[in-house]
Amino acid sequence: MQTSFTFRNMETGEWLKDYVNKKLARIERYMDKPVSVNVILSVDKFRNIAEIKLSAKNIALQGKEEAKEMTLAVDNVIDKIERQMKKYKGKIKNHKDVTSIGENIVPEELPAEEYEEYSGDPEVVETRKVVLKPMSLEDATLEMDESRNMFVIYRDSSSENVCVIYRRDDGNYVLIETNS
Repeated sequence: MQTSFTFRNMETGEWLKDYVNKKLARIERYMDKPVSVNVILSVDKFRNIAEIKLSAKNIALQGKEEAKEMTLAVDNVIDKIERQMKKYKGKIKNHKDVTSIGENIVPEELPAEEYEEYSGDPEVVETRKVVLKPMSLEDATLEMDESRNMFVIYRDSSSENVCVIYRRDDGNYVLIETNS
């Protein structure tokens, strides 16, 4: 990682460079290719401003924060850049490769030696207790998206019935309602 520092209205501090490089190591684990980072640290009256511009092969991230202390401003801007990087990596990870419609994909059959039949009785390996919260269908889908759970069990606020909503593999939702 190539890091360049610019200090405005303040003295160059090696301890501050070391501190920023230590914090930038958190972001470096998300990067694949060589990265160049421009760090601008400035002081205006009572405000300490930290600005980071990060550029890699396919991405350019930028963050600017100000605080009463320079270390606090650096921490905040590093957190901001890290959130941007996680969001970018999530978009890349969730990008699905779409095959053409006319293409037929035939799955390969596995030989019988490569898998075993399960001959034992099924067991309950985990038990969870859930507190049913009254919410609407929209609130349940929003909670499922925010928590990244595959399903949500809730009490419908209008009908007082217990409902389960889960996400299918194609991204759509399935709602299961109970009658009481």
